[in-house]
Amino acid sequence: MKKNHIMKTKYIWLFLLFLGIIACSDDDDNNGPEVVPLPELSAGNANFSNFVSIGNSLTAGFTDNALFIAGQENSFPNLMAQRFSLLGGGSFTQPLMADNFGGMTFGGNRILEPRLVFNGSGPAGIESLIGPITPGTEVTNVLSGPFNNMGVPGLRSFQVTFNGLGNLAGLQAVPMTANPYYVRMASSPGASILEDALAQNPTFVSLWIGNNDVLGFATAGGDQALDAITSQNIFDASVEGIINAISNSGAQAVVANIPDVTSIAFLNTVPFAPLSPENPAFGPQIPTLNGIFGMLNGVYEALQMPNRSIVFATDAASPVVIVDEDLPDISAQLVPILANNPDFALFVQGLGLPAAAVPQVAGLLGTTYGQTRQATENDLLTLTSLPVIGTVDTDRVAFLMGQGLPAELAAQFSAQGITLPLADRFVLIPSEREAIQRATASFNTTIQAAAEAAGFAFVDANTILSTLEADRPSSEGFTLTADLVTGGTFSLDGVHPTGRGYAFIANEFLRAIDATYGSNFEAAGQLYSLADFPVVFPANLQQ
Repeated sequence: MKKNHIMKTKYIWLFLLFLGIIACSDDDDNNGPEVVPLPELSAGNANFSNFVSIGNSLTAGFTDNALFIAGQENSFPNLMAQRFSLLGGGSFTQPLMADNFGGMTFGGNRILEPRLVFNGSGPAGIESLIGPITPGTEVTNVLSGPFNNMGVPGLRSFQVTFNGLGNLAGLQAVPMTANPYYVRMASSPGASILEDALAQNPTFVSLWIGNNDVLGFATAGGDQALDAITSQNIFDASVEGIINAISNSGAQAVVANIPDVTSIAFLNTVPFAPLSPENPAFGPQIPTLNGIFGMLNGVYEALQMPNRSIVFATDAASPVVIVDEDLPDISAQLVPILANNPDFALFVQGLGLPAAAVPQVAGLLGTTYGQTRQATENDLLTLTSLPVIGTVDTDRVAFLMGQGLPAELAAQFSAQGITLPLADRFVLIPSEREAIQRATASFNTTIQAAAEAAGFAFVDANTILSTLEADRPSSEGFTLTADLVTGGTFSLDGVHPTGRGYAFIANEFLRAIDATYGSNFEAAGQLYSLADFPVVFPANLQQ
């Protein structure tokens, strides 16, 4: 009995000790780090009662190569307006599109394409997944404003003050003098965007322009015939005039500069060496191709231009062949050298052509490869080159057949990026990239100086977007990068942000406003959680 009593006593003490440990644990929890309450949200000295936003596609909410309702709802100005509403901000009206297809018609005829979707491997037109559609947005159905979001896709700096950009008749002019997005929202055919924005007597304005002053040139592969960088004088006069007009109206503002467009997914997705020997459509052709180019390479060596040699590897991916307009055009030298080479005559006959065709073939090869080379890591291929590389250019085939080549041979010499050099519009060569970066730096100097002189908040979008991976916190379980689709920042067009990307931008604008006007959106926990925003919209998102 005594032994049992001792054992029971022992267990009682153990039980009491266990209770004590729990109590101490509870006490420790209660005495843990004190949760500091967030400060009350404050506007500082900012007046958000009437917010108007001026800009281009980035302001409008353009994404996946189109403007549509869901994208507009995630536009960074609309997100900012939601936070401003907590501090007395009024309603924020946007010129919403008619549906979630995107695209636009003019008199029933399509003038702008619907949005892109993800088909499981990459970007694709929405109609490839859901079938034919009719965009519900008709440009002649002019909306009744005014609109707080004055973001107009395609807008350049000097067009902000252009009277007549919203004139329907300008859509049929040559060259076109109107913008279809502004046509459907302009207060009158002769109005300007700045005029419509300031007529609303805004108390606070966001301004983000200038991207298109360099972007068009970049996405056109630096092809001056397709698009050109805005001149510095025009840019300076436009930006300074706009910012001065906003300042003189008495409004407060936040202004952003231009990101380095050479770092966007559109120019950093397609590798410079995409030709795999494992591709059954390309690999077996490598010996024949190297035999064809061997004739040219010998001439390049003789002319002491070995950097122009074209060789396709059998054990690694090979670079595409491109036109480099910075290279001296040696067509006039190539043609006679080839034509007078006995080995070239044998080569021509090996193609099944008569010896009499030697001068003609020499002329075709000389003019085709007089200014070409294989791409290097310093060249940027556009996203639009992806579906083109390796395909047969039917126009080129027709031309060669017109020169007397049989259809099969004409097709062999018309494979884009292989036997037909990629055109200028598909490649940004180093000098074009440098021209863009110089213009961007100079334009940004103008933007920042004008914004600071007016006392406006300033967003260094160039720095922010160039350090995506380094700056994004990992607390939400992901890191934003510039990779197409998987990076979370750039939408399927490789240029415009995703919904998540726009939330990221909204946060940066709010931070800049905090710093200048004394508001506390960040300290009060009012920045957006990026995890709440989409990266890809489903194809069945229609209405």
